[in-house]
Amino acid sequence: QVQVVESGGGLVQPGGSLRLSCTVSEGFSKVLRTGWYRQRPGEQRELVAEIHKVGTTKYSDSVKGRFIISRNYAGNSVDLQMNNLQSEDAAVYYCAANVVQDIGKFRDFWGQGTQVTVSS
Repeated sequence: QVQVVESGGGLVQPGGSLRLSCTVSEGFSKVLRTGWYRQRPGEQRELVAEIHKVGTTKYSDSVKGRFIISRNYAGNSVDLQMNNLQSEDAAVYYCAANVVQDIGKFRDFWGQGTQVTVSS
């Protein structure tokens, strides 16, 4: 069973930065796409950023220009650098890895989430 683990959440003041990391137990060799999502209380989970195996990235409009998703080859993780954090960025952040299971078959594996709190 593939395990996805997020780390790096915490409390930050408005305007501050945090870096989240996502690791996959079996590594990223069979991961087609890795996405960072967030969920605020009472709201649906939304895609924040994703990176494909070939390196292409995609961001939600709300974080474009402030967040950067990248592969951290040294740490064997997918990181989300979050800058200029605002109160609306406070949420539980989840990582999802789209993993190849067989030819033409893929499955999403989710982490347990990491809390990001933005408050002065």
